[in-house]
Amino acid sequence: MPPGLRRRTPGLRREEVAQLSGVGVTWYTWLEQGRDINASPQVLDAVARTLRLDPAEREHLYDLAGVAFAPGPEGHADSVTPEIQRVIDDLRTLPAAVYNSGYDVLATNAMYRRLFPAVDAAPPAERNVLWALFTARPCCCCMVNRDTELPMLVATFRGAYGRHVGEPRWEGFIRRLCAASEWFAELWASGDVAPPGERVKVIQHASVGNLHCTSQSLTVAGSPESRIVVYVPADAESHTRLDALRTLDDPLVGCTTHARPVSLERATQSRS
Repeated sequence: MPPGLRRRTPGLRREEVAQLSGVGVTWYTWLEQGRDINASPQVLDAVARTLRLDPAEREHLYDLAGVAFAPGPEGHADSVTPEIQRVIDDLRTLPAAVYNSGYDVLATNAMYRRLFPAVDAAPPAERNVLWALFTARPCCCCMVNRDTELPMLVATFRGAYGRHVGEPRWEGFIRRLCAASEWFAELWASGDVAPPGERVKVIQHASVGNLHCTSQSLTVAGSPESRIVVYVPADAESHTRLDALRTLDDPLVGCTTHARPVSLERATQSRS
C-alpha cells in the first residue's frame, strides 16, 4: 500500500481495509460500528483475509456479524489422497492431472506425463502450469494457440486470486512470475478476470505432432479449490496421435527445433 499520511498508530486504516477487502468504506465503517447490515460469508472472508485472522478470530468475526460460521477445508491443497491418485491412474488412455486453484500440479498420470513431459521433468517447486507456460521459450511452449490460451489462463487465475489476496504464498508466486516473464506481468497488470470454461487447446508435441484437446474439470470432494483435469482429444487425428504417445517411454521435450528426450531434460534440471 502507498504510505499515505503519517500514521498515529501502526496497522491499516479503515479505508485501506475496505479497499483490500473489496467493499465500500461506508459499509465497512458500519460493520465496525455493529450496525444492522447484511454481511455475506464471502465479504466476511475477504475482511478476514485482509486482517490475516486465524481460524478462531475468523469465527469470532462471524459471531459479531451474526452470521452462521461453517468452517471449510483448506482451500489451497498441496497433495492428493491415494484414492484420487488411483482415479487418475486408472484413466489409462487419457492425460489427467490434479491442479489446485493456483495451477500447481499436485498429481499426474502416465499419459499426462507423456503429453506434458516438461512439467514432469521440472523441479517440484516449478511444477505449475503458469510457470511452465510463461517461462518456456515461445517456440517450445506446449500451447500452439498461446496468444489466446495464456491470457485466458491468467484471467482465470486472477478469478481464484480474489479468494487469496494478501496471502504470502500467492503474492510471492505472482512476484516471481512477474519477474520471470514480462508477458505475464503485462497480463496480470491488465486486471482481466474470467471464469473457468471448456476450450480447445492446441498442444504441440515434438514426438507425435499437434493435438487438439478439450479439458474437462471435475471437482475433488473435500477440496473445493482442487480439480481433476482430463484432456480429451477433440478430433480423430488427435485421438490417433494420443494413442501413439502411449507407447513412448522417453518422449521429447520442446519444439521440433530444440527437442530433446525427457530423460536428458530431467538430468539437466537435477544439476541446476
